Amino acid sequence: MLPIEIKLKMSKKEYLCNMFLYNVTLIVEESSNAAFLNWLESFYIPNAMSSGKFISNRLLKVHNSPNEGTTYCLQFIAENMGNYEAYKQNFETKIEAELQSKFANKYVSFTTLMEYLD
Repeated sequence: MLPIEIKLKMSKKEYLCNMFLYNVTLIVEESSNAAFLNWLESFYIPNAMSSGKFISNRLLKVHNSPNEGTTYCLQFIAENMGNYEAYKQNFETKIEAELQSKFANKYVSFTTLMEYLD
């Protein structure tokens, strides 16, 4: 009961302090789009979340992208920098290898890390 009472007394800013949003932007060729989206939902997201390093995730499709193909953004929330770094060091390589194996030369990607300020 005590942790709930403490959480309720925290402001949104205090709660988000030191949390990080890890964004993975992926641009895939139209010809591979359906299989790629299925793979994101059935493999990438479940594997990233099963690492235990993120507290939530979101999958977005970009509608005004200047790029050819379809652009997706995967967003994962880490409670602290340590969880993010542990994910990068211990889990991401497996997912990236599977992505490359399944969709070589069919996509490009880049990542960004953002810190919540409020």
